[in-house]
Amino acid sequence: MTTITNIAVVGSGYMGGGIAQVLALAGYDVQIADISAEIAESNRTRLLDEAAAFVADGLFPEDAVERIEARITAAESIESAVADADFIEEAVPEKIEIKHATLARISAAARPDAIIGSNTSTILIGTLAEAVEHPERFLGVHFSNPAPFIPGVELIGHEGTDDSVFAPVEALVAATGKETARVGDATGFVLNRLQYALFHEATQLVEEGVATPDDIDTIVRTTFGFRLPVFGPFAIADMAGLDVYSFCYASLQTRWPERFATPDSLKELVDAGKFGTKSGAGYLDVPADRTAELVAYRNKAYVAIKQLMDELGPAPIH
Repeated sequence: MTTITNIAVVGSGYMGGGIAQVLALAGYDVQIADISAEIAESNRTRLLDEAAAFVADGLFPEDAVERIEARITAAESIESAVADADFIEEAVPEKIEIKHATLARISAAARPDAIIGSNTSTILIGTLAEAVEHPERFLGVHFSNPAPFIPGVELIGHEGTDDSVFAPVEALVAATGKETARVGDATGFVLNRLQYALFHEATQLVEEGVATPDDIDTIVRTTFGFRLPVFGPFAIADMAGLDVYSFCYASLQTRWPERFATPDSLKELVDAGKFGTKSGAGYLDVPADRTAELVAYRNKAYVAIKQLMDELGPAPIH
């Protein structure tokens, strides 16, 4: 398995810079590169200033500036940054022609065994792989904004990605304290497909006059959104009861029969008597004898989240 020690981040703007900070704080040597050495050096200075502000706010450890200053260097060029890198993260603007040109430069100058990741949030990895020499070492490594503070990272392989590249990247991300999930190379991947599905339905409610944007935001963050830091949609459904979900779909279908058609997988589980945690089988197959422990954890988590929200106070939106 490839051991990742030296890292290059190509594209040192807001996302790339945040990724570089996270990796440096995890103890990795990181070279940042951009369209010129001057921009890379300017962005390095900005990253140190940002780190100082994060330290002052209690968001980074006290020695973060010193650690980042010691670990992050600004490269003269993309080629010099990637020449000895074990892992390269491309984080240039979300335009395919820019990414293709950059990935071609990266893969031509990098070692053949270097793993190359892209931080793309929308472009198919298989499409980007067309510009990469040895595309079997290429995958999506999608951090979320703001990179220093969002703990989830999508890993997306394309059809030709060698399975052996996943483990070292997973170990790298784990060393930063973040969590990874492997997802397929589909438009929108998982994060944005779900995020935009929610946003689309929210805009429909506004346009239909059902609620204002402010009221919808209140409902989301204080009801089902309140659960999401702890549980994903399948755990929530299993705990609520898949038979209950089936009834709710039937109700929604009285107004929108196609838009809210019952998912095939839900119907199959309900027909088989698999209703979630109460029956010991559902999407996640949580044993029934663990239900009491799960409910106790859920309740404790929700109280802790509410206490944190009360401590932080309302967001300064209004």
